[in-house]
Amino acid sequence: MIILGIDPGYAIVGYGVVDYTANHFTVLDYGAVTTDANTPFYQRLDEIYDGMCYLMEKHKPEVMAIEKLFFNTNTTTAIDVAQARGVILLAAQKHGLAVGEFTPLQVKQSIVGYGRAEKKQVQEMTRLLLNLNAIPKPDDTADALAMAICYAHSSGSMLGRLNRR
Repeated sequence: MIILGIDPGYAIVGYGVVDYTANHFTVLDYGAVTTDANTPFYQRLDEIYDGMCYLMEKHKPEVMAIEKLFFNTNTTTAIDVAQARGVILLAAQKHGLAVGEFTPLQVKQSIVGYGRAEKKQVQEMTRLLLNLNAIPKPDDTADALAMAICYAHSSGSMLGRLNRR
């Protein structure tokens, strides 16, 4: 199963593409779609959409894992990230991808086994699970790869539930 992991944002959208077959991960690609702060916001959304479509057409993932948003004190930033997340979800829909949404707590639990793990712990475990020489940069990229791993770890239980119906 090819999984596209996404850490949504509007300045940096981290992505990681992994193949998960027979309980083994193979990293296919990772990086970030970036937009310039001086570009009008609606154009930034267009660039994000185009970047996502390019990745989906290039790698042909079967599923996408994306972080669920939570509102903190900066609601303006959260609204802008939500708009970027919306165009990412639209790209997934247009490409026929199933989507798994996970909270940071779920990702930490899946990767480290502890929902309150530190970011560095998650990054190091992601590096180890994917057999990478270094933690991917920027952090958004490492987060996206962790999102893909989380989907893979939860997909077995999701498939089991589907088979019982």
